[in-house]
Amino acid sequence: MTSRNDIRLGADIGGTFTDIALDMRGTLYSTKVLTNYTAPEQAILDGIRIVTEQAGISPAELDIVIHGTTLATNALIERRGAKTAFVTTEGYRDVIEMRSENRFEQYDLNLKLPAPLVAREHRFTVKGRMNAQGQELQPLDEVKLEEIADTILEGGFGAVAIGFIHSYMNSEHERRARAILQRKLSVPISISAEVSPQMREFERFNTVCANAYVRPQMADYLARLQVRLKEMGATCPVFMIHSGGSLISVDTASEFPVRLVESGPAGGAIFAADIARRFGIENVVSYDMGGTTAKICLIENFVPKTARTFEVARTYRFCKGSGMPISIPVIEMIEIGAGGGSIAWVDSMGRIQTGPESAASEPGPACYQRGGTRPAITDADLMLGKLDADNFAGGAIKLSVQNAEAAIDKDVGAKLNLKPLSAAFGICEVVDENMANAARVHAVENGKNISDNIMIAFGGAAPLHAARLCEKLGVEQCLIPQGAGVGSAIGFLKAPFGYEALVSHLAKLAGINLDAVNATLADLSTAAESFVRSGTDAPLEREVTAFMRYAGQGWEIPVTAPQPPFNEQALTTIRERFLENYARFFGRPIEGAEIEIVTWSVKVEVKQNFTQSGTVSYGERVIAPVLQRDVFDPSNGTMLPTGIFDRGTLQTGDRITGPAIITERETSTIVTAPFDAVIQHDGTILLVKKGKSA
Repeated sequence: MTSRNDIRLGADIGGTFTDIALDMRGTLYSTKVLTNYTAPEQAILDGIRIVTEQAGISPAELDIVIHGTTLATNALIERRGAKTAFVTTEGYRDVIEMRSENRFEQYDLNLKLPAPLVAREHRFTVKGRMNAQGQELQPLDEVKLEEIADTILEGGFGAVAIGFIHSYMNSEHERRARAILQRKLSVPISISAEVSPQMREFERFNTVCANAYVRPQMADYLARLQVRLKEMGATCPVFMIHSGGSLISVDTASEFPVRLVESGPAGGAIFAADIARRFGIENVVSYDMGGTTAKICLIENFVPKTARTFEVARTYRFCKGSGMPISIPVIEMIEIGAGGGSIAWVDSMGRIQTGPESAASEPGPACYQRGGTRPAITDADLMLGKLDADNFAGGAIKLSVQNAEAAIDKDVGAKLNLKPLSAAFGICEVVDENMANAARVHAVENGKNISDNIMIAFGGAAPLHAARLCEKLGVEQCLIPQGAGVGSAIGFLKAPFGYEALVSHLAKLAGINLDAVNATLADLSTAAESFVRSGTDAPLEREVTAFMRYAGQGWEIPVTAPQPPFNEQALTTIRERFLENYARFFGRPIEGAEIEIVTWSVKVEVKQNFTQSGTVSYGERVIAPVLQRDVFDPSNGTMLPTGIFDRGTLQTGDRITGPAIITERETSTIVTAPFDAVIQHDGTILLVKKGKSA
């Protein structure tokens, strides 16, 4: 099954743009196409035609297509999934509605929570009970399940989710229930023991419901995409990138589409990690700003931070606890509504706000001239001179300064008695400050100081804001890689085949049953490897993680474990690593407290050989601009003549004195006055604070 994969294509469907990146034997071709909401695959096909023409090849010559999409996320947010039935243990019908009973805004008397994906009348209960050790307390009521199957059949449901209490310890009842329902139903059935075999029933039940809810739609889309690719001549295999940052087959993605919920942002984190590895930078903060949102991720020792749960469809969009928890492996990042299409508005207290609403691709920001009348961040960037109205997206989209000014004046300037230019600056300052605050909080939550990191910025809008964000965060260096405008799509091309299997088995570390642990890890390894082998027969490597806590605590920390099978020495190593990690998070360990292992994880992926290609250089050959245009300077509060440089003409070692703008097809890099820009050996732009040298 292993192929040469000389010609690889990555396709990332985002909220505003669909990004396409084609790597043909080391040469990169890329494009951005406005996302088509009615037929998402059409933008991919259009993009493939563009980049294959650029490369002088036909779609038939593609060796592999790697795809990531926000469609599953959008279906959950917009409630456009299948009519879903949920079958659960008697007495647990309302778990997904009762949630965890935590108040994310303690003093908000009008607290609004997301409605459950499955309405109460579509939830069915059945007798049958396992205890916390996986032992049967009550047999499964199979007669009742037959009745439930008839009700579901008559109700016209499109999908079924099954979630029983403690099924992560013993899945026998869930599997038996599925077999009984399948005798009468032809719709897809998801069971929590396969989708998310982790403790905490609210998160597990919600995850299996989410998987069932989007499964018919995603299966239909993926099948349609494959057919249309073949019709255009692209007969190569198609693989998907999942939220944990590895590749899986289309069949696996169709069965577990909830794994795709954060696939696009995961590609961006992989892209940043690859850049960090190439330059040998161990502490990185990645900054991905596209058309709808901005994402920030910490990367340590060339590996993005990961987590076991995340939230979608937050009612308080960027408030933790206000959304639907999805309990699957994911690259951990913080997201805010600060994309190029995010709408700017004035709240009741007279403050400029941005997002969470986005103009997206339809109708788009006012300056797009596609019917949008409300001001977006892109309109403010255009007003400030950051964008060239005649050369946006390589000239594919002509921008209107007049439309941008009118929209900003109507919705922001007139309400605050500000001139349009000042209002535009206010919009960008709010956006940059919101991102800076989010980055600081994310770093603190992970026991880090944000200013100790080097930033890697990518996405269509990030290079426009990265330098100003660095000023606010005290970050002195920022890398803008080649192809930054389509960074997530390029990241897809760097992703290995891989899969992470998890299971919760709560046990005290002292006196743990080694035979049982080794059997569990062997099962997880076999399961993960089976998914990976559906896409490759290359050599694999395995990483084992134990999620641990002190007894009585409600939050676990990840601890990298030795390779199994375990012996007593391995348990000693795990204990020492837990104490070390706990001290890093919380300052010191707790003496004498009992330690528990809550969940085991085994990640299997293709073994990769990485090499560092160079280090950051600071350049001394200062070059002068040929062109200039007026750009707003925050330090002076006025429009100043600013040098314009074409990225394609710059050479390794060139140093550009800020303020300046470096243009390219997919984006532009703003070099603010406190920074200079230096071109690196691979064409990457280094933004470096004035006065800093090697």
